[in-house]
Amino acid sequence: MDENADQQPPTEPSSPADASAATTIAPATVSSAYAAGQLARALRTSVSHPEPATRDRAVGRVQKWRAVLAGMADGSLTIGARTPVAGLPAWVTPEVVRGGFATGTPCAGGPLAPYEADAARRACVPADRAALFAHALTQQGLEELWQLLDTGRYEVALPEEAALLTVAWLVRADDFDTAAALVTELQPFADRLRFLPRPADGPAPDASAVHRCTVGQVSDVLRARGPKTAIEVQREALGVWRPFDDELLAYWLQHLAASAPARSAADRPAPQRVPGPGPAAALTGPGGGDARVRATALLQRYRALAATHTQCRKHRDQKSNTGIMLRALEETAAGRPLTPRLAGLLRHAVTSVVAKRGLPGSDRHSRLRAEQARQAALPAHHEIAAVVADRLATLDQRAGTPDVDGPLAPITRTEAGQTGLPAGTVVPPRLRQVVRTALSATPEELVARGLVPSAEVLAELVPQLVANATAQRYADPSLRTLTAATYRAFRNRRSLLLLNLAHQVRADELPWVRAVAGHGSDADTRARARAAAEAVLRRLGDLAVGAFPGTLLPNPLVREMSQLARQADLSAPFTEELAADIFMGTFSPKFLTAARIAADLLEDSLYTRYYGIDCAAVRNLAVVHAVDNLGRTRPARTAPAFDRLCGERAGTDTARSWSPAGNGTVIEQAQILTTHNLAVLVRHAGIAPEAGWEALAEKGFDAVCRLVARVHGHPRPLGTIKDAAYAWRQTLFFLSLCPPGRQATLVQQMAAQAAEQPWHTAARLAPAIAGLRLVAGGGTFDTDGTALNGLARRFQGWTTTGHWMRSATR
Repeated sequence: MDENADQQPPTEPSSPADASAATTIAPATVSSAYAAGQLARALRTSVSHPEPATRDRAVGRVQKWRAVLAGMADGSLTIGARTPVAGLPAWVTPEVVRGGFATGTPCAGGPLAPYEADAARRACVPADRAALFAHALTQQGLEELWQLLDTGRYEVALPEEAALLTVAWLVRADDFDTAAALVTELQPFADRLRFLPRPADGPAPDASAVHRCTVGQVSDVLRARGPKTAIEVQREALGVWRPFDDELLAYWLQHLAASAPARSAADRPAPQRVPGPGPAAALTGPGGGDARVRATALLQRYRALAATHTQCRKHRDQKSNTGIMLRALEETAAGRPLTPRLAGLLRHAVTSVVAKRGLPGSDRHSRLRAEQARQAALPAHHEIAAVVADRLATLDQRAGTPDVDGPLAPITRTEAGQTGLPAGTVVPPRLRQVVRTALSATPEELVARGLVPSAEVLAELVPQLVANATAQRYADPSLRTLTAATYRAFRNRRSLLLLNLAHQVRADELPWVRAVAGHGSDADTRARARAAAEAVLRRLGDLAVGAFPGTLLPNPLVREMSQLARQADLSAPFTEELAADIFMGTFSPKFLTAARIAADLLEDSLYTRYYGIDCAAVRNLAVVHAVDNLGRTRPARTAPAFDRLCGERAGTDTARSWSPAGNGTVIEQAQILTTHNLAVLVRHAGIAPEAGWEALAEKGFDAVCRLVARVHGHPRPLGTIKDAAYAWRQTLFFLSLCPPGRQATLVQQMAAQAAEQPWHTAARLAPAIAGLRLVAGGGTFDTDGTALNGLARRFQGWTTTGHWMRSATR
């Protein structure tokens, strides 16, 4: 399942009877077992992890999980509700930890931020939020806020920080009643929450381009890079200990002449070349002095090196060749004769070293040491990273940059003089990859350059575009800027764990967003805003489906598309991926609406025949549900007929038996019936990827092959099998939109491509391919989803029994 749906199972229902009751009578609650498990995990990390920074982060998580458990115990937290923190309305941004658990702390609370303390000093008011709030409503405070609105020199990191700017805009627009009502709603929290915006050096950057990271974030990553222990150990070994090994070997080659191996022509030293660098040259020349004196000097040199250079410890291994030669050197320096065993070991060590590397001074040995010296002299990555970070310091730290090539140029002579790095040093690929995440460009360009590796990453970029489209509804430029900043900040809000069909808080539920909803917008502006939102929706749909045809649309991207659809006044029922471990056995009516759209689009197609979908029955369910709603004072929150249809297709009764696997089979049937937003994008957003449906079907099947290949040898393959089934389903959707004459050809191509895969992949794909060929040829599956005595199978991801793909190669 999608990580954004990574939630935790409810304590109720805990039995079939409880399940039925929970659906009809009492709302479900959330167990504290998950939070306790996360606390235990954080505690272990905080005391056992070798990295201090990781331990420190774990300590912070420990404090948050303790707050979660304490709040659940005393009733101040209601996990699973839209208002999980007692005393705080839904619009307050809560601090949320993994799994959607609120800690009880508002993100805009806590001690005064430095900019708030500065504002209090400038205004000569007490350093508390209530005083700052009151000052902002004075003439002086409003003028300061108006100046920020006009210049755009502010930041909104949390949605609450836009509240007082909105009050100021309303006052300037002469809407005193709305401004007063907004102040009244905010007043009870004025002493706890941060409602002032953050001052900035310049206006917000252009929102037409997007970036994964800001320049400031990239600079922080680069400056945080320190020396890599393994690299520094290798550098010390090559630069310090290998030359010393040569000195040690040269000593024993001279004083163990009787045991030295015969010299081959390749290892014979060049004429007039001394057999070793540095001090070894003095040891090997004629008349070098007493061997014991020279052994003592060499031993002292070793001890000095060992005291200074402590990262590499291989030389301390007494069983290594270097260790044996050092033991013999200690005996010689002490004036003790070598024992027969040590003498034999010494001769073997000397012979082995010469055989492996050649004699010191030989061509082979010299080439090896020259290459090792070159590697040891290579600049450290953290030193290069510091230079690149200095280059980035001159750019706007709050935005991306359209030029990442300049900061990645080789080290200049000036920089070489300042840092000691060699001029012309090239920035290594890993650092280049980090810097390129700050590239500011269109999403299409970022995808084309490989900077958006997944649909999840694309979803992180989308709010920057959606914020701009959402703000187009307002004619006033300052209000557009404020609205876009508020929306971007709101999308940083983490999702809550919600039960009982509750939905996440939406941006238009914020009091300051509601307050300006009817302002500054004439008919022409609204029409342009609707057209802009629809264009962005189509653009994002084309990009997401075209770039990642084998991936489900992640929930954050679905939420952005839903926002755009509302802005464009499109009745587009986008559906989220549901978490199997908190699924309550029922779907909201939009799932049925989406299923009807899919049935209208795909009736009598390869997709509906493969999955056995009765499109007429789906339409009838939608019609009956719509008629039932006509007599209601408020629309139904559930679609029981759709729930039953999904349960019947899955062969699971979630009202009688509760399990994540059983829930997963039902959720998958809902995704099959709705196509998980693909049909909605085609019918309502009008997407038509530039590559064409045929190319998307081919790319989708490529993803299927890659995922199925990962199943082999995987200790826990079910998640990968599910992803492969999702990619398979999307491939069939694209295939169904191809001209009928091309579908048979593509099916044959897919069969041939599957046969060319590694044996284990081909074996696992064979039943699915056989099933596809069967349906494409006019055949059907049996009621159990198999045909041809089990040789052909319908490929789905979830099952309550062992998945056939796990044992397909046995």
